[in-house]
Amino acid sequence: MTAPVLVVGEALVDIVSNGKPKNGRNGSKATPGGSPANVAVGLARLGVPTELVTRFGTDPYGDQLGAHLFGNGVQLAPGSVDPGFRTSTATATLDAAGVAKYQFDISWEPPALKLNRGCPAVHTGSIATVLEPGAEAIHQFLAGLADKPVTVTLDPNARPTITPDPERTWAAVRALAGLSDLVKLSDEDCEFLRAGSTPDEIAAELLSVDRTKCVVITRGGDGAIGVTRTGRVEVAAPAIDVVDTVGAGDSFMSALIAGLQARGLLGAARLEGLDEEALHAVVDYAVKAAAITCTRHGADPPTAAEHTAYWS
Repeated sequence: MTAPVLVVGEALVDIVSNGKPKNGRNGSKATPGGSPANVAVGLARLGVPTELVTRFGTDPYGDQLGAHLFGNGVQLAPGSVDPGFRTSTATATLDAAGVAKYQFDISWEPPALKLNRGCPAVHTGSIATVLEPGAEAIHQFLAGLADKPVTVTLDPNARPTITPDPERTWAAVRALAGLSDLVKLSDEDCEFLRAGSTPDEIAAELLSVDRTKCVVITRGGDGAIGVTRTGRVEVAAPAIDVVDTVGAGDSFMSALIAGLQARGLLGAARLEGLDEEALHAVVDYAVKAAAITCTRHGADPPTAAEHTAYWS
């Protein structure tokens, strides 16, 4: 049996509001979320064994999270469910185009971080990598993986409401990128973290670090680019009817990891052999997974079968 990919980070409940009152209410709906948790679910739905290191409580929101994660085949690391912990929330308000803006009520302190034998990849990102005390624990954990046969992926998923100082946040991202083989950013991340720099300039800056071998930058309706030290690919986004963008970036990230695993590029390989043909195929697979999610309400990544059927 293949050892699971390890995902580290927050799991929370998204309270999604479309801002349009109905019968005296704003139409809010509570759904499981949190970028790392969404990535874990996306991986599991794509057939990749996945373990999530997170922390949430046994309150009603926590019960909802647990049912969602278990129901989608995600393993939870010991200590992830804590009866003394209050489950975190994120309130997402959708604009007219279905794009979400977030406000968070969150605390983050992970249980013990441990690498299982045979683990092919460790993924982390989002609030968990910048909110103390958990951020330092993640940094130390990744630093300890330098000589391990495991691929590390990072999605900073910048949240200005949590870390409003772009210079300090970029310094934290750079430090973690130096411990990661692949870094994924969105165009919104780039605009906040490195205003005035082009995506290719940002990719070049991150690739100047010894460990980082690949940078992927998503561009919403314009698709995505993938850059390595030896090549660059650009993938267009398919035309779709957008319902909302909640969880689209996380679906992209999970499909990116799944695509790399399918090509034997995780584990000790650490992306060695990732040529332009493979990079284009993997980024295209991820763009199409994100597109499917955008046709649905909330963070609802596709299964492998749905992905195949949708684009066949």
